[in-house]
Amino acid sequence: MIRLLNAPTPNGRKAFIMLEETGLPYRLEKIDIGKGDQFKAGFLAVSPNNKIPAIIDQDAEGGPVALFESGAILVYLADKSGRFLPASGVARYEALAWTFWQVGGPGPMFGQLGYFAGRAPEKHAPTIARFVEESHRLLGVMEARLAASAFVGGRDYGIADIACYAWTVAAATRLRDMAPGLWGDFPAIAAWLKTVGARPAVVRAMADPPPEGSQGVA
Repeated sequence: MIRLLNAPTPNGRKAFIMLEETGLPYRLEKIDIGKGDQFKAGFLAVSPNNKIPAIIDQDAEGGPVALFESGAILVYLADKSGRFLPASGVARYEALAWTFWQVGGPGPMFGQLGYFAGRAPEKHAPTIARFVEESHRLLGVMEARLAASAFVGGRDYGIADIACYAWTVAAATRLRDMAPGLWGDFPAIAAWLKTVGARPAVVRAMADPPPEGSQGVA
């Protein structure tokens, strides 16, 4: 059984989607970030950067494995399940490149935009404009990729798409409403959102409330 320490944020949805897609048995342990659960000693022992998601694979070969960072969790679960990431070769590294593009680009940029345009007590126009500009640029990179490739990571659906999906949904909805100029003419992204969003595992993982866990039934 995999213990999933998580909350339903865009980063947290990555782990929900991956576990629902693979059918690996897991149990959700809710981390209420609004109440500061991420700063408690038990959680910090697994995720020292006090961020969700985190997992503890109790059935790992050689003993339990604890992991934090959403990108690392996606790679680990892909390798454990043998799904959603090529085992070797150029296709694997292409998928990894786009996965970590999301981790280092859209994730933090969209997150900062959400804070400064939405939650910050004072709105600083140049700061907001900077994050709008960079977030729009990153969406343009994604649009170009999807115009040339069926999925973000390559010809097949995989962890790069899982990494990108929830943050792109946020950009197309909540962030779009609070940050004029963010969204644009992105038909390839729109088609991809529809395709990925129709997957049964994605529907379950994006539900509110999110799933509590599974017993390994895909």
